[in-house]
Amino acid sequence: MSSWQERAEVGSDSSVVASLARWRAAFLVVFLCLLVLKLALAAILQPLGDEAFYWQESRHLAWGYSDLPPLTAWLIRLGESVAGHGVLGMRWPFLLLGSGLPWLLVAFGRRAFDARTGWQAGLLCLCLPLAGSLGVMALPDVPLTVAGAAAMLGLLRAMDENRWRDWLLLGVALAVCWMSHYRAAMFMLAGGLLCLLTPRGRRQWRRGGFWLAMLIAAIGLLPLLVSNWQQHGAGLAFQLVERNPWRFHADTLVQPLEQAVTCTPLLYACLLWAAWQCWRRRLGGPWDVIAWLSLGFIVIYFVAGLFADDQRFRVHWPLPGYLPLLAALPVLLREATASRGWRLVAMAGAGVALLAQSAGLLYLGLAAYPGTAPWLGAARALPAAFIGWRESADIAKAQLARQPAILVADNFMLAAELDFQFDRQRPIYALDSPLNVKYGRAPQLAWWQTDEGALRRSHAGAPILLVVDERALRERERGPWLESLCARVKNLQPAQRLDLYDGRKSVAFYRGRIGKEPTAGEMPSEHCMAASDASAGE
Repeated sequence: MSSWQERAEVGSDSSVVASLARWRAAFLVVFLCLLVLKLALAAILQPLGDEAFYWQESRHLAWGYSDLPPLTAWLIRLGESVAGHGVLGMRWPFLLLGSGLPWLLVAFGRRAFDARTGWQAGLLCLCLPLAGSLGVMALPDVPLTVAGAAAMLGLLRAMDENRWRDWLLLGVALAVCWMSHYRAAMFMLAGGLLCLLTPRGRRQWRRGGFWLAMLIAAIGLLPLLVSNWQQHGAGLAFQLVERNPWRFHADTLVQPLEQAVTCTPLLYACLLWAAWQCWRRRLGGPWDVIAWLSLGFIVIYFVAGLFADDQRFRVHWPLPGYLPLLAALPVLLREATASRGWRLVAMAGAGVALLAQSAGLLYLGLAAYPGTAPWLGAARALPAAFIGWRESADIAKAQLARQPAILVADNFMLAAELDFQFDRQRPIYALDSPLNVKYGRAPQLAWWQTDEGALRRSHAGAPILLVVDERALRERERGPWLESLCARVKNLQPAQRLDLYDGRKSVAFYRGRIGKEPTAGEMPSEHCMAASDASAGE
């Protein structure tokens, strides 16, 4: 929208025009500051284990994988094709997509209400920690969340004006969601409830554009269906069955507290208040769209979370449900019925959330920078998931230069990190760790022929260099797994050890030979016990 159109929209009142300019300037300043900070982090932060595995998937382009649809891998491949191998080469497409999310919220707020609300919604999006930091890492939630926001905008426009281009936007955005993650089903479910349970939603079934959008969205399902057919349903089995107990577990009742910490408490309280206010107005537009889409995510994820997976990181799941509320909150606070207390809470909440997010990003920056990482290490406050990978690869390279061998990691995540550092200079195998099953990567390793079975079939009797991340598993699983290494590798002998920051990262290097089958191991079992006890005690 041009400047004169904005002025016409808000009227000739100079104070209103000045207010609009101030909100726009505030949005742009915060956006640019966060973008610089995120760009610096994306360029220096060592890969997260999941990121490294997605990078491995990008080296094996396919219709999909045992854990995800294909888009994350495709974006990483695009990034490195343009910018070369490295963390920034891998991440820049996600950084670009993540930076588009607040602009989508600006457009959503402007479409639903007015230009000033649009800039306020975009600013609140920048303040919300998970939304403002989106794109620092190459993760599937980036295209999923951004495409979901585009789908919400397309639906809002299409329900108002029934234009083909808006239905097309909705269909393409939903197709991208399906190509990003299985959780795209939540966007379909929330939108389906809106179109089934509201008068305005039911009218959409009679529009040709609606069916065009659904057809295009269904095209996004094709890669997922093809990959599951190729891998005998491994992806669906993991997402729907293996990772979910589907029984009530009372500890998940703390989900609202987790969300309050994730969003910061004051801003979370404002979002819940806004959700309630939107629900009370749900009979008219745009409140029907905002209420059903936001509460669809928040409530359904809460209920499903009582029975589903509680072993893996999931606090980011409801994020798409908060996005429409960010556009509604400024309007609700401007109304005469809103108390001055809620306005103060919202202002304080947004400020605290922005500060918390900035502090979190700066913390990661300090951890990534060699000059400041020892300070955090001394305080035992270093994020172990991002440290030690380069050092581990350097030791592995030196060991292999001294005595060539097959490089083997004790789990998929370490194998992926080493592969990223070696840049596929050599094949790297992964033992059959419980982590491979927990994260749904075991079928993919078998498909690539880089699991323990393939190692034994291809290199039986060959010398290996085994790299063990001693802190990868939970403490109760750590000892049994380390003991099992003696049965998995013949004549296991310690070669070197990496201890960083008072044991925050402990990686052990062993030499041995791989047999056709696991054996009792030639190394005395007490050596394994000593290794496991040492790891547990650190």
